Order: sequence, then structure tokens, then C-alpha cells
Amino acid sequence: MSELRYNPTLGEWVVTATHRQERTFFPPKDYCPLCPSRPGQFPTEVPQEDYEIIVFENKFPTFKREPEPPAISGNGLYKVKPSLGICEVVLYSPRHEGSLTDLPLAQIENLVEVWADRYQELGSLNYIDYVFIFENKGEEIGVTLSHPHGQIYAFSYIPP
Repeated sequence: MSELRYNPTLGEWVVTATHRQERTFFPPKDYCPLCPSRPGQFPTEVPQEDYEIIVFENKFPTFKREPEPPAISGNGLYKVKPSLGICEVVLYSPRHEGSLTDLPLAQIENLVEVWADRYQELGSLNYIDYVFIFENKGEEIGVTLSHPHGQIYAFSYIPP
């Protein structure tokens, strides 16, 4: 379940995405869904054996292109609405270890071009008001996969 709930105390929309509790949680390196697929090994979300940069929709998104109706009914004080938007994963290295800062400058330049392309494409959709591009790094912020990656969240509203 993923939906937007309006918090009247804060005066802002809050995303509730309970289905994200089911996402993959720090699997062993041999079972990382973000590593390239290898013949005879665990299939991953990346069908290629090698890549430079890959972008795909998040398997456990906070926002969805076609969201379900909210699980609860809202009222005049407590509003709810579907979690319309888009969540993408950006893989910028086939290597399981490392970080964005370990990439050569040419690879970072390519990544910035991909970010710009995704920003323009997502931002041009009539139901998207804000595009947020970020690197996922650190268990402290909720990362559940240690493979270096980033995300792109396209919001249907302007977040605080």
C-alpha cells in the first residue's frame, strides 16, 4: 500500500508506503538484485552481464505511475489521495562495491547527462511537479542494498 496522507498539523502531504517493508534487505553479494546477471547464477534485475549506466523503475516504489486507491477514506480534516508519481533506480556501476566518488570523471559526466535526461523527461509529464535525484548511500537513511546506486523520485506535488 502506498498513498499520500495530508498531515494537518504539519500542513503537508506525507507518503505512507507500507509495502516497502517487503523489499530486499542486505542480501549476500551473490544474490544482489542490482549486480549484472551472470549465466548459471542468481537472476537479477539487470539482464546484461555488464553495463555503464542503467535506469529502471523501482520494484518497491514510494510513488507509482498508476497508483491504487488509498486504503483508508479521508475526510475534511484528514485528506488522502493516491501516491501518483514515479520512482526510478539508477545503477552507475556493475561493481558491487564502491561509491559514486570512485567513478572516473568521464563516467560521472555520463551520469550527469543521464540525470539531466531523466529530469527533463519526467519533469515534462503533466502530473509531475518536482523531480528529486539523489544517491542512496548508508543504512542510516534506509538503504537496504549495498550495491552503489541512486534514485530519482518524481513527485506529483512540491515536497517541503
